[in-house]
Amino acid sequence: MISSYSRTVSRWSATVLIALSVISLAACSGKDPAPGAAPAGGKPPPPSVGVISVVPQAVAMSTELPGRVEAKRVAQVRARVSGVVLKRQFTEGSEVRTGQALFLIDPAQYQAVFDSANAQLARAEASLEQASATAERYRPLAEARAISQQDYINATAARKAATADLAAARAAVRSASINLGYTQVSAPIAGRIGRALVTEGALVSAAEATQLALIQQTGAVYVNFTQSSLAVLQLRKALAAKKLRPIGGDAVPVTVVLEDGSELPRPGKLLFSDLSVDASTGQVTLRAEVPNPDGLLLPGQYVRVRLSQAEQPAAFLLPQQAVTRSDQGDTVLVVGEGNKPAPRPVTVGFEHDGQWVITAGLKEGDKVIVDGFQKMFVPGAPVNPVPWKPTGAAAPAGSPAPASGAPARS
Repeated sequence: MISSYSRTVSRWSATVLIALSVISLAACSGKDPAPGAAPAGGKPPPPSVGVISVVPQAVAMSTELPGRVEAKRVAQVRARVSGVVLKRQFTEGSEVRTGQALFLIDPAQYQAVFDSANAQLARAEASLEQASATAERYRPLAEARAISQQDYINATAARKAATADLAAARAAVRSASINLGYTQVSAPIAGRIGRALVTEGALVSAAEATQLALIQQTGAVYVNFTQSSLAVLQLRKALAAKKLRPIGGDAVPVTVVLEDGSELPRPGKLLFSDLSVDASTGQVTLRAEVPNPDGLLLPGQYVRVRLSQAEQPAAFLLPQQAVTRSDQGDTVLVVGEGNKPAPRPVTVGFEHDGQWVITAGLKEGDKVIVDGFQKMFVPGAPVNPVPWKPTGAAAPAGSPAPASGAPARS
C-alpha cells in the first residue's frame, strides 16, 4: 500500500515539473507585439480621419419649382357654316399641315347660293352695259340740245346705279364663294391633331361655332411655373447688393424634370417673368420654352422645373455628412493647430448636387473632417488628417449613428 502511494506522489511531482517547464519556456520566448498595437504602458496613435481642404468657387443657385406643360400654338377647328358633316378627311392623332382638308360639310345649299350670285352678277354686268351705252348716246344729243338736259341726267344716273349694282353682285359672289369654301374645313396651323369631336352625319352650327377638333404644336412647348413673391424679392435684393450675380443673361437655362425623376436631355430657356403677383396665391408666374422634338412632353403634363437665376461668386461645397445640423445651428469639425479638431459654426445656403453650399464660417484652406467620426472617442484629441476620397455617389444627408463618444451628425 505504501509502495502504491509513493508511485502516485512521484507521478504528480513529474506532472508539476513539466507544467512549470512549459510556462518558463513561454515566458522566455519574448514575442514582439502585433504591428500597430500600442506598446505596453504607451498611448494609442491618433485616429485617421478623412478631410477636405475647402476652396471657394462659384456655385449656381438652383431652384426647383412645379410647372405645367402648354402647347406653343393651339388652334380649335370650328364650323364656320351650318350643315351636316359628310366626311372626316384626317387620321386622328396624326401630324397635319397648314391648309390640309379635315372635314367636308354638305356644300349643296352653298353651291346653289354661289350659282345664284353668279347669275345676279351677269345680270348686273348686262344692266351696266346697257346703261353705259344709253348715257354715251345721250351725251352728244344733250350737247346739241336735241334732248332735254333732264333726260341726259337720268341716263348718267342710271349708269352709276348699274355700276353700283355690279359691285354689289360681285360682293355677293365673293361672299357665296367664301361660304362655299368653308364647307371644306382645313387646318389653320400645322401640328398634331387630336380625336375628332364630331362624326359623319352630325349637324354643326356656325352660330354656335361647333368645335370639330383641336390642333396643337408640340415640337417646342411652354412650361408655366410659379415662384413666391418673397423668393423673387430676396433674389432681386441679393443681386442689387452684389451678394449674388446673374447668370445666363437674357436666356437663363432651364432643366425639366419629368414625373419619373429623369431629366429632359435638352435644356430650355426662361422667356419671361410676369410683372404682377397673383393676389390669391402670392406667386409670380414664369414661362420657359423647351424643345420637344421627341414628344416626351405633352400639354397639361405636370413637371418640375430646375433653373439657376443667380450664383454665389465665392462659396464652399461640403458633402452633407460633414455638416451637423441641429436646432442650435449648423457646425462642422475643422482640424486646427496640432491636428486637433474643433467645432466651427457655419451658414448653410442651399443644396447643390447632393452637397451643402456653405456661405459663411469657412475660409480657404480649412481642413474639414468628412469621415472617421466614429474613431474620435476623445473630443479635442489630436487626429491624423488624410485626404478624403468618396467611395461612390454623393453621400446622403446625414450619417449612421456614430459610436459612443463621437460627435453626432445630422
